[in-house]
Amino acid sequence: MSGWHTDANEIRIVKIQKVQTETAKVKSFLFEDELSSSAEPGQFVMAWIPGVDEIPLSLSSMHSKLSSVTVKEVGEATRALCKMKRGDMIGVRGPFGNHFKIVGREALVVGGGTGIAPLMMLTTKLLDTGVKTTVIEGARTRDELLFFDRLGKLEAETDVEVILTTDDGTHGIKGLATEAAEEILSSRKFDAIYCCGNESMTRKLHFLAQKHRTPLQASLERIMLCAMGICGSCVIGKYRVCKDGPIFDQDRLKEVEDELGRFKRGFKGERVQI
Repeated sequence: MSGWHTDANEIRIVKIQKVQTETAKVKSFLFEDELSSSAEPGQFVMAWIPGVDEIPLSLSSMHSKLSSVTVKEVGEATRALCKMKRGDMIGVRGPFGNHFKIVGREALVVGGGTGIAPLMMLTTKLLDTGVKTTVIEGARTRDELLFFDRLGKLEAETDVEVILTTDDGTHGIKGLATEAAEEILSSRKFDAIYCCGNESMTRKLHFLAQKHRTPLQASLERIMLCAMGICGSCVIGKYRVCKDGPIFDQDRLKEVEDELGRFKRGFKGERVQI
């Protein structure tokens, strides 16, 4: 039991240094925390909103000493956090979990919705290590595309290729991110695919990666209450996403294939159909 009491598990109170509005329902919160600033792409923190709840959030960037989490307003805790301003205090634990591993010389990065958040840190690292990178971001509509300006600037200043898709065709390619991924995988060879989004998207990319014989690393999103592998709320198959993930490679995705994108766990641990 003493193994759980590490520096990462201790809650630190941090001050919000900056709030950036990304879309109508998504904001990024920048804060200074030494442990968070040492995180690798794909890792997450538990953010405590005083008097409300503690929730898992992927780290989305590092600016010098500042780290950020990107939050979509979907429930009580995220709604409370999205009302907070510069100077307000929150608690953080972590970083937790494993992280994306850089492999090969050409990568395809696929993000859906707020799933693009942890992939921004990854994209920066890929480019810094000389990996030719193609980024596909999908959203329902133009107004929900995250980091639109940031990706545009990145495309202008580096050789990254950015492909944007919207379900309704209001920007970029009309259709799903997985459809754009299937098209590009049919004509080009990549050394690795990285993805984060809802599990239905991940499931489709899992089978696409198998079809095109391309290694896949996927960040899974599940309910997490403890981040230490104790509560079991984030279980998928024999794995606990907080402890064994959140990054899963192709071999482990294969092991949970029957559940991936089809079932999740509810707040009481019950199996719920997706």
